[in-house]
Order: sequence, then structure tokens, then C-alpha cells
Amino acid sequence: MHIISRAEWGARPPESRSTVPWSKRTVFMGHYSAASATQTPRQIQDYHLRVKGWSDIGYNFLINSISGVIYEGRGWTTLGAHCSGHNTEAIGVCIIGKDQPGRQDVSDAARRAFKWLYEQANDRTGKRLQLLGHRDRGNTSCPGDEIYAWLHAGLPIVGGTTPAPAKPPAAGKPAPGTPIAFPLPAGWYFGPASGPDYSVSGKYERYFKGRTDRTWMREWATQLDRRRWSIGKGKTWLGGAGNDGIYGPEYRALAEAFQRDQRLRVDGLIGVATWDAAFKNPVT
Repeated sequence: MHIISRAEWGARPPESRSTVPWSKRTVFMGHYSAASATQTPRQIQDYHLRVKGWSDIGYNFLINSISGVIYEGRGWTTLGAHCSGHNTEAIGVCIIGKDQPGRQDVSDAARRAFKWLYEQANDRTGKRLQLLGHRDRGNTSCPGDEIYAWLHAGLPIVGGTTPAPAKPPAAGKPAPGTPIAFPLPAGWYFGPASGPDYSVSGKYERYFKGRTDRTWMREWATQLDRRRWSIGKGKTWLGGAGNDGIYGPEYRALAEAFQRDQRLRVDGLIGVATWDAAFKNPVT
């Protein structure tokens, strides 16, 4: 899985920092931001610096509750500021979003991302870290009832296990055509119109790098056609509406099939990893 770096999301430099040896890490702690999933890491960092008076964003990592995009906070071995008195032993991961009774607020993509980070932490420490919520060590309702219950159930994932980090196929013919850089801002993706602002559907024809979102989405599907996928009206993929550039069930099904083929995280969203795989990974 790809982690959006501090540089990519525009983090301010920390005012100070202290490191923690891996030997002292014993806890993997879940948090939530208790606000809209449209919050950005930069907004959270600004709040922590200006209002809390901390030296940096408080969390080690952050995950968007809808898209499952992972953002680097302070990183693996930097002392956090997410749970007073427990920042040395605990790696703090914040799910950006809030808990609303009667509905699932944390997507399967976000759960897989959280579990992947947890497994990465276990690999790096060489031991199984204790899974806790913020409320286990502080007088708070964080991380909300939904996330808290899921943490203490052992991070079950419906429909299968957590996928391994993305790896391109080992051999095959070079990808056809000239690679095109992902056209959306960091952390954005092509996805449903019902999603947040950074879910770009093509419905509203927004412009990115001089071209409409529909044009870019058609470009991605056309590249799959160059890779010999059967795409277009009456064909295997996008057989109904064709390659019209408006994200819907057909584009989602195509994205999921391509992600499975390329051993990527299967979420049906066309983010930077899925885009790059079309233009850069060998054709097998």
C-alpha cells in the first residue's frame, strides 16, 4: 500500500522532534478525528500547532475513513502527541472521520489500511503489539464505539484477509504508450459522486491539469484497452455506457478487476497506484 508522505500532503516542518527505539513500542492505538472525513492532514496539523500548541501533528499516521488513503504523520519512530503519558510505547493512528450511531462510518478500505499498518508495525518490531483505543488509556470517547469495538474484536475484515503491499508483476511486456502522471492532487481519486470532494466522478466536469475529469478517466480506460482489455460498448468492460468518463458501477467493476490482476488493493477507486499500474506495469 502507498503512504502519502508529509511532503506530498504539504506538511509544515516540525518545531521539534524526538525519536523512539522500536524496542519501546508495545502498543498500536486507534483514534478518530471526531470531525468530517473531508478534513485534510494539513488542517489537523494546523489545529495541533495553533490550538494545542504541539510541535507537530500529533499522530504517527492518519487514514481517511472513506477512501482508506494513508497519510504519514510523525512516522514510525517519532514520539507522538496522541495520548498523554503513553506516546513512547504507542504508535497512534487516527482515522479521519466521526462515529455516527446506526451506520458504518469506517469503510472496508479504511479498515484494510489500518490493519495493513498494524501488520507492518508488528513486522518492524518483531512482536505482536497490543491493540488499544485511545479511551483505554485516557478519559475520552475516542475512537468512537464503532472503531473501538472493531479494535477489540481483533480487526476482522469481511470477505478476506488484508492484501499485501502492491507489487507489480515480475515479468511481461513493457506497458504500451507513454506514461502519464496521475492528474489529481495527492490523496484524491476517481470514484463515486456520492463521495467527498476529492472523489472525482466526472459528473461535474471539473478541470485538472488543463483537461476535464471525464477526459482523464477515459484516458485511463483507453490505456487498459491498449493493454488488450476488452473495453467499450458491447464489450466485456464498460459494455453499457461505453468509455464515457463518468464513474459508475461499470468503471468500478473494471477498476476492481484490474486491481486484482495487478495485485493491488481492491477497492474500485482509481487512485495513484491503480493509475500508475496501467501506464507503468508490464503486461502479462
